[in-house]
Amino acid sequence: MKRNIILFFVIIIGFVLQTTLFQTLSFGNISPNILIIITASYGFMFGKHYGMSVGFICGFLMDIFFGDVLGFYALIYLYIGAANGFFHSIFFQEDIKLPLLLIAVSDFCYSFVCYVLLYLLRSRFHLLYYLKSVIVPEMVYTIFITVFLYPCILLLNWTRADTGYHSQQER
Repeated sequence: MKRNIILFFVIIIGFVLQTTLFQTLSFGNISPNILIIITASYGFMFGKHYGMSVGFICGFLMDIFFGDVLGFYALIYLYIGAANGFFHSIFFQEDIKLPLLLIAVSDFCYSFVCYVLLYLLRSRFHLLYYLKSVIVPEMVYTIFITVFLYPCILLLNWTRADTGYHSQQER
């Protein structure tokens, strides 16, 4: 129950930060994707089903406020949460390299799927332009913010009793 309350506030605060503060701190209309950080983090910290739930909620918030079609972002975030959940078994609390890599790949996949479904299918074939001016800069900015945000998410959610966690030395 405590984790769900924390999750609720993390998602709301992440959504507000993504849509307000980081929109004003954008570089060339590029801002970090805080909800990808949250979805991926919960996916590999707590497993596939939890990642799917968090992803659906984050995506549904995006659909409600910014989407043209209800469920588009919810489905993408849901799949990202599920994919990150597969790495739950190799997740270690002390290691930040795996989370950084997974969040970078998740952000790239999110942006690429959005490009394909929102632009490419409308005969806008500017993949290299979109890649160098949107996808890669957003991924770099998201990773930069992850370095600061991920330890906060980990600190808020991690207790040994909740997950049966064992450190690398104990395994």
